[in-house]
Amino acid sequence: HLIEREKSRGIPVDRIFLAGFSQGGAVAYTTALTHPEKLAGLIALSTYIPSPALLDEDAAVANRNIPIFAAHGTADDVVSPVLGLAARDLLLERGYDIAWHEYPMPHSVCLEEVWAIGSWLGEQMRKTGAT
Repeated sequence: HLIEREKSRGIPVDRIFLAGFSQGGAVAYTTALTHPEKLAGLIALSTYIPSPALLDEDAAVANRNIPIFAAHGTADDVVSPVLGLAARDLLLERGYDIAWHEYPMPHSVCLEEVWAIGSWLGEQMRKTGAT
């Protein structure tokens, strides 16, 4: 519904980035990887891929090349870093463009991560000519 609302406001789908933290990240992964229209990118923080079928059976061709920024805290005691690494590995095995980052933090976001996201977003926007 969120993507459709932005489209109705005149935002081209290929300029929409999805982002999520924890469970919201799992929703963002699911939505972005199965959405039938090309999205600008995906930011997935301290999260996991709910089912490998997302990448095998349900993956949308339009988003096979979606740029992905993914990060996880190495001391996360809510969503195990092992799950984040498994998501990274699944994506890499299937040829997705993923920028992976780890930070010495619990289940949270740190300033270094925010700066890295900003830098990555700027890079993606320059690549597409978005402003």
